[in-house]
Amino acid sequence: MRFEIITIFPGFFAGIFEHGIVRRAQAEGLVSVGIHDLRTFTHDRHRTVDDRPFGGGEGMVLKPEPLAKALESLGIEMKRQIEPTHRNEAAMNGAHTDASVEGRPKVVLMSAQGRPFTQAAAREMAKLEQVVLICGRYEGVDERINELYCDMELSIGDYVLSGGELAAAVVVDTVMRLVPGVLGNEASGEFESFGVGDAEIDMDMEGVPRSQHGAGGLLDYPHYTRPAEFGGLKAPEVLLNGDHQEIRRWRREQQLRKTLRNRPDLIEKAQHSGVLNATDLAFIDKLSGR
Repeated sequence: MRFEIITIFPGFFAGIFEHGIVRRAQAEGLVSVGIHDLRTFTHDRHRTVDDRPFGGGEGMVLKPEPLAKALESLGIEMKRQIEPTHRNEAAMNGAHTDASVEGRPKVVLMSAQGRPFTQAAAREMAKLEQVVLICGRYEGVDERINELYCDMELSIGDYVLSGGELAAAVVVDTVMRLVPGVLGNEASGEFESFGVGDAEIDMDMEGVPRSQHGAGGLLDYPHYTRPAEFGGLKAPEVLLNGDHQEIRRWRREQQLRKTLRNRPDLIEKAQHSGVLNATDLAFIDKLSGR
């Protein structure tokens, strides 16, 4: 899988992708990352990439011409053109003007106005061969780039960053660890917060009975390691007795407990999607005092 990142700060990524799993994935040829300096696609002596917004207002907006040239250098052409008379109307309605072209790399604009980036979205993105990430800056990107080139806008949270570079790094790290072969243990990408449900996990690892549940969109359970006692607190006895069924039950209860405490909204989503069984629901009722 290959990521292409378009940015005005290429040096930002120098250290981020040189450590840990990202570095190893690149070294093994499982993932590659190309960093493209937007300023190299300008033609004035000041290498201008931004200008004041039409209609007035604060800040500056990234100009469309350098971004278009950067995308075209990667072989990304405009999506199928719409009639000029309809283009402004579509823009005012906040709609993209066409679907992405078949076989074309996915073009993603990192934006605070984008749809939320989730583990489910990361799993879908991990199936692609090439993803282009555009890092916005200042007040954002000229909307015509979004209309003519982008397949989606993504936001990593309900807050505003100084630019899309941090968000792009988050997307790369989240997606590439789901690419087959990147993680040493493939189950690591399944048995974790926001992971898939039990129905999507159909095998034990190397014959060891499964002692945990698939997250099914909920939070992970707490983890413990040696020593068995630390700071006056002991690791839960159930984790030390080797009874996989008891461990499995305890982990599920802890998963539900933590999700209810930290992210009750995920419990509601799980109830609507049918992830929770009767035992889960009874335990949640008990925790809620119902």
